[in-house]
Amino acid sequence: MDRPKGILLLAIGLLLATNVHAQIQDSLKNITLEKAIDIALKNNYKLKVAENDVELSEQQVLSSKMDYLPSVNMNFSGSRNIGRTFNENTGNITNRSNNSLRGSVSANLPLFSGFENLHALKSSRLDQKSKEESKERVREDIIFNTASNYLQFLLDKKFLEIDKENLEVSKKTLEQVKAQVDVGARPKVDLYNQQATVANNELDVVNARNAVQTSRLQLIQTLQIDPLKEYSFATPEIDSQQVRSQSYNLKQLTETALHSRSDLQSEEFNIQSIKQQLSAARSRLYPTLSLSATLSSSYSELQPLGFHDQFFDINIFRSIGLSLSVPIFDNLDRRTSVETQRINYKNAKLNLENLRLQVVQEVNQAYNDYQSYYKQLQSSQKALKAAKRNFYSQKQRYEVGAGTLIELSDANAQYVEAQANRAQALFRVVFQQKLLDYHIGKLEHKVSL
Repeated sequence: MDRPKGILLLAIGLLLATNVHAQIQDSLKNITLEKAIDIALKNNYKLKVAENDVELSEQQVLSSKMDYLPSVNMNFSGSRNIGRTFNENTGNITNRSNNSLRGSVSANLPLFSGFENLHALKSSRLDQKSKEESKERVREDIIFNTASNYLQFLLDKKFLEIDKENLEVSKKTLEQVKAQVDVGARPKVDLYNQQATVANNELDVVNARNAVQTSRLQLIQTLQIDPLKEYSFATPEIDSQQVRSQSYNLKQLTETALHSRSDLQSEEFNIQSIKQQLSAARSRLYPTLSLSATLSSSYSELQPLGFHDQFFDINIFRSIGLSLSVPIFDNLDRRTSVETQRINYKNAKLNLENLRLQVVQEVNQAYNDYQSYYKQLQSSQKALKAAKRNFYSQKQRYEVGAGTLIELSDANAQYVEAQANRAQALFRVVFQQKLLDYHIGKLEHKVSL
């Protein structure tokens, strides 16, 4: 390769690498909720472990299928005997070294084992389905946790905006009070009170910033990305006018959850798998019948023929046979195995029943909370309008000297509280809708605000 072409290829490679790096950085500059879920699903170690469990269960199914095939073994052994040796051909005892070689191929096929292989295969297949459902529930957990942490981060940012706006209003009020005190229109105590209010509002902003940073770190931890790097998260506008009341039917929600929840499906498959394991354990109490076949040959220096004639002709031995094994007494190991699986089966059914009750309770609680939060949203919107009108009314009265600073401060505090309550109620309604989808097992990857 000549030098100009090499320089050109190097430049193209650097340009491509720069573009890829820039694309990666751009993808982390404005992380939306959907992109955050993609990152979490890609990085979360629990999901990777669940995927490994599914892969392991697939290997177990393959192993159970292979148990239907015969087992084949090949053996070779060689030895050198030094000393007195009996020669079978001459009937004499000789004192010489003797090299010998033996080889064999054997196969064993179980014909009947109490249907243990059948139950084992069914159990492994059911266990695979259980692992797949468990993986799906882990995936839903990641989506839900990412969405909830994302919403909490947005809510804390909203609180910070409210506290900042309140601080600016307090500072402007402080300037007005100071001007009025300077001309003697207001007592000096109003100045001191407003200075204290500004200081408290500044503390509120500091605390709000700390809450934003905490929720941001929590979100980054959920995404399992480097906390030392800089990221920006998109803040979608959530219009309260677009948040409509959903007409949920509690009975239908409960039935959907009982039929759709991945953790319930996983537990049901697990119970069926344990039941098959119990049947397999009982199968070991029955006799087993197997078919075996052997092909072997040997070579010895004591025989007059050569290696080829001995090993591949006159010393070849073939055998085929049936083997019946009847369990009589094995220190109660088989009986203990049966009782162990029977208890595991009973415990699995108890776990499923407890999980069903838990699912019903979760759906009922989520449904009741949604109804309550939506009513709170409606009330908070009315309260916000009233608090806003009261604040501006008290501000005008104070500016013309008809109101007191205490009345203005109280109205401002009520207005700030109403803003926070409305924002919190709005996010609670949005969050509760996602929580209901999560509890009934219908939480999809694409979660929109």
